[in-house]
Amino acid sequence: MTRTLTPARRRGVEKLDVPGVPAPIVRRSLADVALANRLFGGKHAVLAELEPLLAGRRRPLTLLDVGTGAADIAVAAREAAARRGVDLVAIGADTAIPLVTSAAQRIDGAIAANAVALPFADHSIDIVVCSQLLHHFREHEIACVLRELDRVARVRVIVSDLQRSWVAAAGIWLVSFPLRFHPISRHDGVLSVLRGFTAPELGAHVATATGAMPVVTKRLGWRVTASWTPHS
Repeated sequence: MTRTLTPARRRGVEKLDVPGVPAPIVRRSLADVALANRLFGGKHAVLAELEPLLAGRRRPLTLLDVGTGAADIAVAAREAAARRGVDLVAIGADTAIPLVTSAAQRIDGAIAANAVALPFADHSIDIVVCSQLLHHFREHEIACVLRELDRVARVRVIVSDLQRSWVAAAGIWLVSFPLRFHPISRHDGVLSVLRGFTAPELGAHVATATGAMPVVTKRLGWRVTASWTPHS
């Protein structure tokens, strides 16, 4: 039954990843992604990993959101920290200049950067988050990204992504109509699910790339997280 519900990992190209997409369409599609994160567990998955790091914390923390997009995850992280009385400085990184500019207005700063070569010193950021970005990379690039996250983080790395499933793919297709998603969001949402990971796959990627043994958790909304303490 599990094999039936878990298709082989797709390659494919998400339309939002193609250079030249007009900025208004990019912003509209990322607003759809932010809505899906809020409704279907993307935000909750990251916050569930973040909350234990905030408990009892007194000193300020820094957080880097790699592939920040609309910065909705970074904003949610800052709000969660504020509720705990923790001063969290949130920085976003993305390859798209319009997104960097927009994110910089919502959080503490943003920088144009590629996840395979982050412009930060070793262990210079407390918490490094990578939410729904890893599936965009080809197999041989995934290890490069994970090693960069591990290199930059000082306290914890949190990777959150989609759990690959026919059920999840059909679900995002169906709900995209009543939620009035842009056609690009609908196409990319389905393909993103089919490029996602099973829990064992994600854990194996982290272990192979970094040598760490991550805590891998299946979460609501067909999400899966992997978190680990980076090598010092």
